[in-house]
Amino acid sequence: MTKKTGFYLLFFTVLLLGFYYFSFRGTDNWKVKMPVLSYVQPFQFTNQDGQAFTDKNLLNKITVVEYFFTTCKGICPKLNTNMKQVYEIYKNEPDFQIISHTCNPGTDSVSVLKHYSDSLKVNTQKWIFLTGRKDSLYQMARGSYLLDDPKNNVEKIEDQFIHTQFFALVDKQGKVRGKIYDGLKVLEVEQLKQDIAKLLKE
Repeated sequence: MTKKTGFYLLFFTVLLLGFYYFSFRGTDNWKVKMPVLSYVQPFQFTNQDGQAFTDKNLLNKITVVEYFFTTCKGICPKLNTNMKQVYEIYKNEPDFQIISHTCNPGTDSVSVLKHYSDSLKVNTQKWIFLTGRKDSLYQMARGSYLLDDPKNNVEKIEDQFIHTQFFALVDKQGKVRGKIYDGLKVLEVEQLKQDIAKLLKE
């Protein structure tokens, strides 16, 4: 390679590096974005105050999603203890919310969810509790949030019961991002907290 060719290669390399530096300087564009796992499908459920809550309520918010039931004595109390840690960190963030779907709508009526939410002493504008048709709730858990195996859908809905320990994270455009987080594992809950902060900055 001649000196002239080497000079041109060096020149264009420096030029390219300079372009990328000035394009991304002062931004987070150079960082790897959290992967998109799925997209939230349209839905309509009812919250603890008897009001409609739809997929439109997710837009422009970072949302953490879970499934639980109020009479659960097993994993649910631990899950919601960990979820409350997340809530306490971000409860004053205007672009953040949590939605907890019941997986037992036959028992968890609007009034039952209201009593449960009151017992947690949380702001139900920030942490919303939802009930609705069982088949619709389960379809969302499997098809949108990836919190249960879609293959379970082949069974009769009355014989099904979702009992999942996982959380999903949804961005402001209604896309499920990052990973599916194990709500019983300290390290994964910590990662969830950090990933919420990342999405809030996007």
